Amino acid sequence: MRVGVITFPGTLDDRDAARAVRLAGGTAVELWHGEANLHDVDAVIIPGGFSYGDYLRAGAISRFAPLMEKVVDASKGGMPVLGICNGFQVLTEAHLLPGSMIKNDHLKFMCRDQLLRVENNTTAWTSGYGQGEGMVIPLKNQDGQYVADEKTLDELEGEGRVVFRYDGFNPNGSRRDIAGITNAAGNVVGLMPHPEHAVEAGFGPDSSARGDVALGGGTDGIGIFTSVLTSLVAGGK
Repeated sequence: MRVGVITFPGTLDDRDAARAVRLAGGTAVELWHGEANLHDVDAVIIPGGFSYGDYLRAGAISRFAPLMEKVVDASKGGMPVLGICNGFQVLTEAHLLPGSMIKNDHLKFMCRDQLLRVENNTTAWTSGYGQGEGMVIPLKNQDGQYVADEKTLDELEGEGRVVFRYDGFNPNGSRRDIAGITNAAGNVVGLMPHPEHAVEAGFGPDSSARGDVALGGGTDGIGIFTSVLTSLVAGGK
C-alpha cells in the first residue's frame, strides 16, 4: 500500500512519518505541497511541524497549497487522511474537520509523553486498537488547544467522532479533553500528539499505556499506521 506523506515549507516530521509507514509494512511516497498530484497513493499523512512558519495562523496558508485541493477531493471520495499536530491544524483550516486549534492555555510550547485514551476504534486509522485502550505517545506543540462551539462539541460527542482524549491530565486546555477527532465517514482523522515518534523500540516513550516499562522505548503509536494498511486491504486496495 502506498501512503503519501506531504512536505510543506517548514514541515519537520515528514521523514518520521514516512519511517513509521515503512515500519508498519507500507510504502511511503514523498508528496510536495506545490505539485497537484497524489501519485496514485492509497492514503495521505499531513505531518507535524511549522508549515509556512505558522504565519497568519497555524495551517492557514498550507490549506491553499495545490496538493491540498487534491487531498480534499480524495478525502471526499473515501481516501484515508491523517493530520498530525500541524497536520491537524491544516485539516481544520481546510474544513475537513470542525473546530480550530489555538494557543495552549498556558501560552507556552510544550513537549511531553502523553497518555491518551482511544475513544473510537472504528476509523481507518484506529481499527487496530481496543475501544478505551490507552496509549502513550509524545506531545509537542504551542497551538494545541482544540476549541469549538458547544453545538459542534455536542455533535462530535453524540456521533462518536471524538477519536482520542487526553487521559488523566489535560496538557493544553483542549475542550472536553479532546486530543483527536474524525469526520463523519471515519476516513479523515486529526490528532495533536505524535504517534510517529512512538513506533520503534528504543526511540519511543520510556513506558507504555499498558503500565510496563519499555526498556527500549514504547511503540504505542505504530497501531495508527498498521490500522490504515489493514483498512485498505479490507477495502480491496
